[in-house]
Amino acid sequence: MRKILIYPLTILLLLPGVLMYPANVLTLQAEEPQRENTEEDTAEEQQTSGPEITSPSAILMEAAGGNVIWEKDADTRRAPASVTKVMTLLLIFDALEEGKITLEDDVQTSEYAASMGGSQVFLEPGETQTVDTLIKCIAVASANDACVAMAEYISGSEEAFVEQMNQRAEGLGMVNTHFVNCNGLDTDGHETTARDIALMSRELIIHYPKIHEYSMIWMDTITHVTRKGTSEFGLTNTNKLIRQYAYATGLKTGSTSNAGFCVSATAEKDGVELIAVIMGADNSKDRFQDAVKLLDYGFGKCTFYVDDAVKNVAEVPVTGGIQEEVSAHMAGKFHYVDTTGADLSQIRRKVEVRKGLRAPVGKGDPAGEMVYYLNGKEIGRQKLVASENVGRMRYTDALERTMDRFFLENAKHQ
Repeated sequence: MRKILIYPLTILLLLPGVLMYPANVLTLQAEEPQRENTEEDTAEEQQTSGPEITSPSAILMEAAGGNVIWEKDADTRRAPASVTKVMTLLLIFDALEEGKITLEDDVQTSEYAASMGGSQVFLEPGETQTVDTLIKCIAVASANDACVAMAEYISGSEEAFVEQMNQRAEGLGMVNTHFVNCNGLDTDGHETTARDIALMSRELIIHYPKIHEYSMIWMDTITHVTRKGTSEFGLTNTNKLIRQYAYATGLKTGSTSNAGFCVSATAEKDGVELIAVIMGADNSKDRFQDAVKLLDYGFGKCTFYVDDAVKNVAEVPVTGGIQEEVSAHMAGKFHYVDTTGADLSQIRRKVEVRKGLRAPVGKGDPAGEMVYYLNGKEIGRQKLVASENVGRMRYTDALERTMDRFFLENAKHQ
């Protein structure tokens, strides 16, 4: 794997017209030269040149930037089995972040939640467990009963929670997904795609990296306290990759008679995190082997470009402000992944400032975009935002500015 990092660079602006300049790059690691691909390479051609994946649907995505590295039939709708729980976990962490629930909250199991079949931790009606424990049950043991208990606790019913799941999916651009339940048990109409699974997996690990603390647990125990007394129940992670693959960081497995064997596997190496999704494998061994092939391919064959020049990169004109300009910085790092063997040191950046920016301007307001080009072709954009507040100019401010300019001009001619 080759990884290219950008060091912060202050850009002096503004100049009329187009400003183009090379990125300041450092090659940290390099392996064999990459194959040169043409723009006419199709997804099918990339499949033949990539790893040999036996499963019917698969995709490999770079997590930070969401770039798709490799795919195979990634948009065919299939039953996802327990990989569904990635969305369930996402909504749980959303609720935690919003302060609707806490990890210490006690959640009571309903009769309906306790009635779930398939993989479960055998919660009993009336039994209480903390949110923290139920997350562990979902992430480690893929517990269907724990999913429903959390769905009811957050939304009042599984149906209401599933509605939220579908709304969240729509917001992520998961156009081929429809959830019917929160745990992935086979149900008519409950379907998604490899691409959509990658999208929700990325959302979970990028915004809530704490999920890795749960998904990397190999074995643990929970304590049942019921009318029958107290008992210990052992949890064993369903994702064997966390023990078998050196760079594994999670995330979720799933299998049913209808879905076959599925996995959303995350892994990190040298600061780069990848997501490998496998759907419809014939057996558990095949899904893990295919996931490893994808991850190895990504780490071994891709060049990653990261521009973290997030400091002030532009001075943007402001109309009607107490300041005539506002400093702008990148809203976040820019990520790009290349599989063609292109020379990423040739990436150029162009600042496009927002025209007609009028006061008042708030810190974080849109101020333009940084546009990235490779060999003359646009490869991506990153937003620029205001670094400070700029208030609206008052009459006295305008008078003072006019007088300052008047005296300055007079001084020049004396």
